[in-house]
Amino acid sequence: MHFAPDTIASLEFAVFIGNTHPLASRSGLDELSTIDDVYAMVLKFRYTGRIDRNDIELGELRAARERIRGVWRLIRDDAAAEINAMLAEANALPFLARHDDLDWHLHANSPDAPLAERVQSEVGLALVDVVRSDTMWRLRRCEAPDCEGLMADLSRNGSRRFCSIRCGNRMNQIAYRERQAEEDK
Repeated sequence: MHFAPDTIASLEFAVFIGNTHPLASRSGLDELSTIDDVYAMVLKFRYTGRIDRNDIELGELRAARERIRGVWRLIRDDAAAEINAMLAEANALPFLARHDDLDWHLHANSPDAPLAERVQSEVGLALVDVVRSDTMWRLRRCEAPDCEGLMADLSRNGSRRFCSIRCGNRMNQIAYRERQAEEDK
């Protein structure tokens, strides 16, 4: 699957923030529960611009996370409507930007806009590309029965089944044990 680098980065970010939810996180805890969690996420994904580092920003990001996670449950037409609403509510006005060591890429808000608006806009723009290319099927949930992890399958053949190597290994171990139990009968 070929997307622009900023689309790929935004989809990877969407998966990351979606998987901070307690139903999807490795720890089983809400991994977006403190201002320090927000700051670590900002550093990891190189968000620039306004960062308030307060409880309001944390709450807004958690709301954006829920909205992003919700898109993974939608079919294409419903996703398009939700993405349009996300972009409108975030006051998105796309423009090309080049800064730091990044080449031309899309932004949709002023660097002074609240972080949650910028997150929602940038993820929304990436999801626009997914809808336009008719590849919603690449936005899936992990197939492990006890995991609610999100994934954006950007592999060539679109065959990923698990959100992480950890879930894949765990499911392979379970399948192996089941095969061994059958052989032992």
